[in-house]
Amino acid sequence: MFGVNVVITGGGRGFGRTIARRFAAQGATIVVTARDLAAAQRTGDLLPGAHALRCDLTDPASVRRCAEQAEELLGHVDVLVNNGAAFLAESQADDESIVRTILSGAAGTVLVTENFLPLLRRSERADVVTIVSLEAESRSDPAHIAHAAFHTAKAGQARYAEIMSQRLRPEGIRMIALYPPDFDNDDNAPRDGVLTAQSVADCVLFAVNQPRDCFIRSFHFEPLS
Repeated sequence: MFGVNVVITGGGRGFGRTIARRFAAQGATIVVTARDLAAAQRTGDLLPGAHALRCDLTDPASVRRCAEQAEELLGHVDVLVNNGAAFLAESQADDESIVRTILSGAAGTVLVTENFLPLLRRSERADVVTIVSLEAESRSDPAHIAHAAFHTAKAGQARYAEIMSQRLRPEGIRMIALYPPDFDNDDNAPRDGVLTAQSVADCVLFAVNQPRDCFIRSFHFEPLS
């Protein structure tokens, strides 16, 4: 993937850091974004030639500025990974956190994709990857600790990815959504039968490396139990 430009939201830790490292290992140029610039920089420091940018998914001005900075750095974007989204446990919910959760997951995914589309349209191999969740589906675990606002945000991401997959396909831009159950988000978690960030990253890399006439719209994972 030498010469491929990749932008990853929520790249300061967990899966965002894992997928950034995997793309970088294949020779891609990485832009890592996070609401906390220091967190993005910590990931960027691990990767040769990577860039770190601040991007608050709940703030349209911040998203626009991030896209402008990415344009200055890269000129175009080949792969956009919509990974950033706030998690909210039932026990942690208040009015402000509910709004932030829905904004960062649903509205944030829409804002980032829309603002980066001009840069993706300059690519000959544009892919948008959205990390949704099994919790967006009706078969999600009713005993899951997530607040309903998190499920709502993930459902919004899923529906947006479905609509945009249809609308962008004539342009050759692929929208790829992943629906994993909870997985071990530790960047160095061993593969011992439990779904890991590394395994989810393998699915992303498999999809974006397919020939351009292969449109994989989604990966639906089975629950682990």
